[in-house]
Amino acid sequence: MMGATTGLAVVTGAAQGIGAAVARKLARTMPVAVFDRNGAGLDVLVAELRQQGLAATAFPVDVRDMAAIEDAVTQVETRLGPIQVLANVAGVLRMGAALTLSDADWMTTFAVNTHGVFHMSRAVAKHMVPRRSGVIITVGSNAAAVPRMQMAAYVASKAASTMFTKCLGLELAQHGIRCNVVSPGSTDTAMQRALWSEDRGPEAVIAGSLETYRTGIPLRRIATPDDIADSVVFLASEQARHITMHDLCIDGGATLGV
Repeated sequence: MMGATTGLAVVTGAAQGIGAAVARKLARTMPVAVFDRNGAGLDVLVAELRQQGLAATAFPVDVRDMAAIEDAVTQVETRLGPIQVLANVAGVLRMGAALTLSDADWMTTFAVNTHGVFHMSRAVAKHMVPRRSGVIITVGSNAAAVPRMQMAAYVASKAASTMFTKCLGLELAQHGIRCNVVSPGSTDTAMQRALWSEDRGPEAVIAGSLETYRTGIPLRRIATPDDIADSVVFLASEQARHITMHDLCIDGGATLGV
């Protein structure tokens, strides 16, 4: 087991995809409280984890709702125990050209991808500071460092949450709290599959596109949610105890190490 820690982990966006993979991995080392607006999906995940003898509790929470977040975090702390790890994984993607993207899509993207990270991190960090211990990990995107066509809202929101997490890490370092970012590239999730054309699937992503100024993936494969989750678990562990304000890019080389 990699550097098991005391306390428990909170994972947002845990009902599917990368969030569910992170919850499954972290649950092997500590109890988990899983947050998502999809309550039914959380119930399935919690049942799966409990069947394996792992401790998991569902909190149907929308990260856009600041009051609900504060209440849920307080419930976790009072009912389940101290939060040692927060994994901000909840995210949405709204595609569209910058000049025609709707106000609603822009606002929703930032409400989840940026404001949700801010609200969750602030609510949890308030409890971590007096204990002088804790880890906050935000799942961003490799697109935060590279312009993407049709993805202005998503890219901007991920860039904002990435820099917020680094600033938070700078402020909380004096309290022994580490804050890092994991930035996936193309990963085999429902969000990614919605972008694939019917005839080529992941091959088009791996090959890249000159028309959209997008490089391919040098390692010639799409990441799995477990690839991303393994990195979150590492950064949450004692093996990463001297790492903070770092952005770990996991994209098979798609952004050429930028």
